[in-house]
Amino acid sequence: MFSLTGFLDDTLGLGHPLTYLALFLAASLLLVWRLEVMLERGLEGTALGALVMPLCSGLGNLLFVWVARQQGVPQAEVAVNALGNNLTNLLLILPGVALFGALSLRAAGGGAGGKGRAKGARKKAGGGGGRGKADAETATRLHALALFLTFGAAAAFALITWALGLDGRFDRGDGFALIGLFLLWQGFHLYDVRKHQITQRQSLSPLIVVDVVLALLGAWVLMVSLDWLVAWLQARPEGSLGAAHLGWVTAWLMVLPNAALAGYYAWRSRADIVYASQVGDGHICIPLCLGLAAVLMPFEAPAWFANALLVLAGAAVFHALFVALFGGLPRWLAIVPLAGYAWCLREGLT
Repeated sequence: MFSLTGFLDDTLGLGHPLTYLALFLAASLLLVWRLEVMLERGLEGTALGALVMPLCSGLGNLLFVWVARQQGVPQAEVAVNALGNNLTNLLLILPGVALFGALSLRAAGGGAGGKGRAKGARKKAGGGGGRGKADAETATRLHALALFLTFGAAAAFALITWALGLDGRFDRGDGFALIGLFLLWQGFHLYDVRKHQITQRQSLSPLIVVDVVLALLGAWVLMVSLDWLVAWLQARPEGSLGAAHLGWVTAWLMVLPNAALAGYYAWRSRADIVYASQVGDGHICIPLCLGLAAVLMPFEAPAWFANALLVLAGAAVFHALFVALFGGLPRWLAIVPLAGYAWCLREGLT
């Protein structure tokens, strides 16, 4: 049977962390590429951000649950990985985009589709500039409402997780509750997407099957590269950024595709997808990844975990507030979540 690691390590002599890091990033970018194609085939911004994109960008975190189980990594590190990923999305990536002034739903066509989508709205309106502008503004408001719901869910998931972990432990019952919460949330989105398709008489292109096949290929490469990298990190000497901080290091690794997504869609003036992808990715980590970890093996939560969950809930409310007030996070306020991230790093790494 073909073994990718055997081929790279033994046949080509490329058994190096940089090789597998490149593979991990290439597989992640493959998923990003197919996401863009899915967008063109009928998956609009809200559906893409709430359903497809989080599953793809959060795939590494899901695979880490399995890899950690296979390699005997403490489940508490899976919890750190999940929370660290969420915190990085909301407290580092989103403020980082805001520093470049690219996180406004009202800029360049409202971010609800960019200049091209606003132009398309005017065409559908028979060339009437006023009608097209009104359509673009309506789309912007609808995307903002969807974002408020997404932010609210992120805050609720963090607070529910905080409540379940008040005893300092996540057992199997807590895990099943978190997984059920995730399934309920995704079921709501499936209903919403299907309702949109029926009312708009839209259907998905059959070529999406090709995207699914390529996504599965990317998932396999992600699994292989992640398995190798986790084993390498665990073998790192004491005191280094290795086994002692495995949860944080893997969280940073898995957040790289999220950063690429944010940068790409910010460049395309799709602030709606930038927000939805980063917040929606957190819905995969918490509650799903954390729930799976607890079901596989109950664990004691790190001492800083409860306070960090409250910071995460506060970050979701913070972003929602400034989306409501200014259509996005102003550049001059990006320092606030960045300071929160610095506090989380200090507590989590020490």
